[in-house]
Amino acid sequence: MFDGFNRWQIQLGDISFKVIKGGQGPAVVLLHGYPQSHLIWRHLAPVLAESMAVVCLDLKGYGDSAAPTPLPDSSNYAKRQLAHEVVGIMRMLGHETFSVVGHDRGARVGYRLALDHPDRVQKLVSLDIVPTATYWDLADKDFSLGTFHWGFLAQPGGLPERMIGADPDFWLDWILRHWAGDMAAFPAEILAEYRRCFRRPEVIAASCADYRAGATIDDAHDRDDMKRGRRIGCPALALYSGTFVDDRRNPAKLWQQWVRKPIVERVACGHFIPEEMPDQLAARLFQFFAE
Repeated sequence: MFDGFNRWQIQLGDISFKVIKGGQGPAVVLLHGYPQSHLIWRHLAPVLAESMAVVCLDLKGYGDSAAPTPLPDSSNYAKRQLAHEVVGIMRMLGHETFSVVGHDRGARVGYRLALDHPDRVQKLVSLDIVPTATYWDLADKDFSLGTFHWGFLAQPGGLPERMIGADPDFWLDWILRHWAGDMAAFPAEILAEYRRCFRRPEVIAASCADYRAGATIDDAHDRDDMKRGRRIGCPALALYSGTFVDDRRNPAKLWQQWVRKPIVERVACGHFIPEEMPDQLAARLFQFFAE
């Protein structure tokens, strides 16, 4: 797995990050989502590394990266802060500019990178999201049933931490089954790794802080950008599976609020696009990066 990639624990300030890198050429950073780690890129990263410098990392609070105690307002897990940390890691690796491919929570860090660091992000690929403030505005019965975890994980006072911590393997497995189109995408050894990392109480706490930030400070940052008319200027590709936002929501129109000229396409799989259709995704990314 990730043959030919170098592996490090990179220290950025007082936080340690699990980082791997392989290949040469234009740089791209791959950012995973909830409740996973850099392992989601195990199929895609080696293919991209044939012609690109590929960096995968475990975001703060996930995988084998450090999971500092959340601040009372969860601001240390705001996507603006996580994006700032990605910029720092890429600079340490010698990449002042780079493209971004993000899935799920990593895609939220990705579009925040493109908004806050437009001089650094060359191209953006967003997998199976629409921006946070827009998604909150869509909240209705379907949202409450299909995306209940947004409100649950954001609850204060340690409620989700205690409930998930009682049986973290059950929670993680249920989430994967609920969102995946094909559980064959998760062989036993990969599930074991996801479970190993997610069992850490500090990871459970950090991932809840991630969602609390999504319900508060991330939403506020998005709405401030909307009010000021800030939009993503780099080329942007958004692929969606229909798991959370389907064609009735018109994802292309939703992304047009955020990107000057978005390319928005539906894919035929479940939520975990990098693991469920890696070959098709690789082909589409090569095409997009070559344009």
